[in-house]
Amino acid sequence: MADNAMKAGTLFKPELVKELISKVQGRSVLAKLSSQTPIPFNGVEQFIFNLEGNAQIVGEGEQKQAGKAKITSKVIKPLKFVYQARITDEFKYASEEKQMSFLSAYMDGFAKKIAEAFDLAALHGLEPKTMTDASFRATNSFDGLITGNIVNYDEAHIDDNIDTAVQTIVAKGGEVTGIALSPTAGQNLAKIKVNGVVQYPEFRFGQNPDSFYGMKSDINKNLTVTGGTAETDHAIVGDFQNRFKWGYAENIPMEIIEFGDPDGAGRDLKAYNEICLRAEAFIGWGILDEDAFARVKA
Repeated sequence: MADNAMKAGTLFKPELVKELISKVQGRSVLAKLSSQTPIPFNGVEQFIFNLEGNAQIVGEGEQKQAGKAKITSKVIKPLKFVYQARITDEFKYASEEKQMSFLSAYMDGFAKKIAEAFDLAALHGLEPKTMTDASFRATNSFDGLITGNIVNYDEAHIDDNIDTAVQTIVAKGGEVTGIALSPTAGQNLAKIKVNGVVQYPEFRFGQNPDSFYGMKSDINKNLTVTGGTAETDHAIVGDFQNRFKWGYAENIPMEIIEFGDPDGAGRDLKAYNEICLRAEAFIGWGILDEDAFARVKA
């Protein structure tokens, strides 16, 4: 029976959760470039300190002078990401070994879907299933929040575009730790030649280097999608390590549903000898400083 491998509503083992999230980091451009931290179900408040002026050396009997500190905060609360799929109920009667082998493959597919959904939500402010604008688009997505540091995309001069984007951040006292590129931007870089010499050979033949001029980098199709008011981002540069945070709640439930029409497909599971596998992940993220990022967009 199905409960040989797991019971309805059971949780992934902690080691499987870590493996799943590691796969998410391998598929999601944002997860790859940024720092991840565990997030409780009720969220976590991230404080940002902007301290002005220099520290003081205080001599004997000398007054300690005041400094200026601007403190802001952002609450990062996890959202529930759900993916479910119907399969034949023959799964229930398979051996436990075969069930676990199947669930391992399902987990791999689930990780890919969650990684893509995470990018679509955080990059473009989309509800991934319907590809329509989500309620948080204006307040917690790159398309919605990063509206000041914008560079217009020029196919023949994408390297100059990237440099200009970086300079908009540096000019405001920020630093750049990572760069996300669209596949088109990667191809553009591969084609740039000076006196017949390829300038960025690491991007030729569809390669995806892990770093670019000291910055962590990733080429990912999730930067250019169609849906809602999503914009076409050919590059996003910024301080992904310190100014973008994401995390997941460690409880990832998965259940086997044997009755009813849980996915709204219009047919009863029992009537068609099917079961529904449903898995849920709770992921939260936050852009802590809008000035720490810049976009090259079409």
